[in-house]
Amino acid sequence: MSKSSRKSIVASFGLLSQELENKLADDPQPAPPAPSPRVGAGVVGAAHRAIDDIRAERDRLKAIVEAGGGTVLELDPALIDPSPYPDRLSDDDGSDFETFKRSIEAEGQKVPIQVRQHPSSAGRYQIVYGHRRWRAAKELLRNVRALEVDISDLDLVVAQGIENASRQDLTWIERTLFASRMDDAGIKARNIYAALSIADAELARMRGVYRTIPADVIEAIGRAPKVGRPRWIEFARTIASDPGSLEVVRKVLSHAREGGSLSDQRFQRAFEAIKPSSPAREDSRELLDHAGSKLGSWKISTKELRISADGPLGQDFVKFVGDELPALIERFSRERQS
Repeated sequence: MSKSSRKSIVASFGLLSQELENKLADDPQPAPPAPSPRVGAGVVGAAHRAIDDIRAERDRLKAIVEAGGGTVLELDPALIDPSPYPDRLSDDDGSDFETFKRSIEAEGQKVPIQVRQHPSSAGRYQIVYGHRRWRAAKELLRNVRALEVDISDLDLVVAQGIENASRQDLTWIERTLFASRMDDAGIKARNIYAALSIADAELARMRGVYRTIPADVIEAIGRAPKVGRPRWIEFARTIASDPGSLEVVRKVLSHAREGGSLSDQRFQRAFEAIKPSSPAREDSRELLDHAGSKLGSWKISTKELRISADGPLGQDFVKFVGDELPALIERFSRERQS
């Protein structure tokens, strides 16, 4: 296989994986083609690939697998290691996984996971994707069905990212952290656009977050499913304005984890600990004499007292207050001393 053909196959890998997995499953009837995820025009442009090219690559990849380019194995989960590029953060609620595991137990594993041979440990494998199916099989003490593919480190992270683009349960910060790992792996921006089905503006926003908030802080917070992009961006800007705030954030997160708080709560506590306090609300009132005539108004805050006059009578009152200030200062000093 030529280098250019291999690159073309990998670029379509995630978009076609479901179709191939269904094809390779033990099903006497041909599996219908899975609908491809919607890809925006900007992503197609960024990837420099027309629709006709994608269809041609799909047919070429399908032919290679049918000719023996991919092999379905029954593997002991103990022989499989997770991907070196994790795409999920810790989940506070394990009920969804338990439901998923029970369905595997009752109905069997319908879709194989995808693995490659471990690059440095003979006889072992690494997951390209399908971590939840692998974990379920591991906990159920049964073999896992796996499609073995030949893929490099660079191509693995691209294929994993493309597969993730169609998943609805990944939070914004999980996708952002995965973009960070692709960035660290040297993946070009145009391939990150294609892998995550995002435009350049979205990648710029993601970079603004993960280049400001260290990975250990993001991982300590967790998935934070109720925290969207705007609050993460605001959190990053707050940290950027005061680098010393990271120490405060880490300390808060350490206590929050010990207290068993959920990831959304951990985010909120960390943010509240460094968020600038809002300006004190000014207390404004009218100034009236004993007959109810308006002299003006006054506003007081923690740092200022402001008196405004209303008409000639109010001007006379302001002058009176000014003349009385020395006596008020003396009275204040006496009361402080006593």
